[in-house]
Amino acid sequence: MLNPTLTRPFSVLDRFGSWGADLPLRLFLAWEFFESGLEKFNGVNWFTDLQASFPFPFNLLPAGLNWQLSMWAELVCPLLLLLGLGTRLASAVLMVVTVVAIAAVHWPNEWSSLAELAQGYAISDQGHGNFKLPLIYLVALLPLLLKGSGRLSLDHWLRRFL
Repeated sequence: MLNPTLTRPFSVLDRFGSWGADLPLRLFLAWEFFESGLEKFNGVNWFTDLQASFPFPFNLLPAGLNWQLSMWAELVCPLLLLLGLGTRLASAVLMVVTVVAIAAVHWPNEWSSLAELAQGYAISDQGHGNFKLPLIYLVALLPLLLKGSGRLSLDHWLRRFL
């Protein structure tokens, strides 16, 4: 059996974790995606230049519609994450947006080996793609999709009272 002196600090962390372990992820992701949505809201549609790169079924939609879908997903879903309301749905929507962004923008145009593809695992684009940051977003969204939000969320309180 472990020494209680060693386990006591972790039991405090366990209690806090059940309340708010997801909160840093929710705050981080809400900021990142909302910032991207705000840039689209205040910017000009550049999706027409890469419409052909979008994966199915988004390649069949008009670029203007894709722009609106992406912008509103990146404005509304972060607010839902922030509140912890519909966390799993918001996470799933943001994951779809991210996968489309990886396919259309961040994936290297050409690669012939895994070593060459690995060069695209970067934050800056040196002609090899730059899918590191969107991949980090996908990994950060995964626990929210699988487990939902913790007790510091509207999801928890609504589930408790309804």
